[in-house]
Amino acid sequence: MVFIVSSFQLDSRLARDCLVVGDFPLCRLLLMNDSHYPWFILVPRIADVQEIYQLDDTDQQQLLSESSFLAHTLHVLFLADKMNIAALGNVVSQLHIHHVVRYHTDAAWPAPVWGKQAAQPYSPEELAEVMAKLARGLADMPSFTWLFAQQ
Repeated sequence: MVFIVSSFQLDSRLARDCLVVGDFPLCRLLLMNDSHYPWFILVPRIADVQEIYQLDDTDQQQLLSESSFLAHTLHVLFLADKMNIAALGNVVSQLHIHHVVRYHTDAAWPAPVWGKQAAQPYSPEELAEVMAKLARGLADMPSFTWLFAQQ
């Protein structure tokens, strides 16, 4: 059973660097506000969790299911050469899973995206395009709740 703790709060650094897209049954979906890469982040809506092993077995399975669904959806929608999926937590300890669409032609390839170049926020047009793609990919996902409000 997925148990969402009402005291869940998104880490202030994630809130500052990302746009809230919506909620899967367990995780909040964020978009990193960096137009260099389609870069999404899943954050389990459970307070005080830093590591996957701290989730109960059911929530671990739900996290894997949501992450796999998101990775596959992004791979198809954005025609990825590679999906980078990582839960590091060295700077932001709140459990969060990065899903970064990678291309052989991107500025950081084949290195990690962290620290390669300053983030370039999405223009309104770029953001609308990314959200439209994502909406197509999530159209058949009734358990997803949209929270994104166009700024």
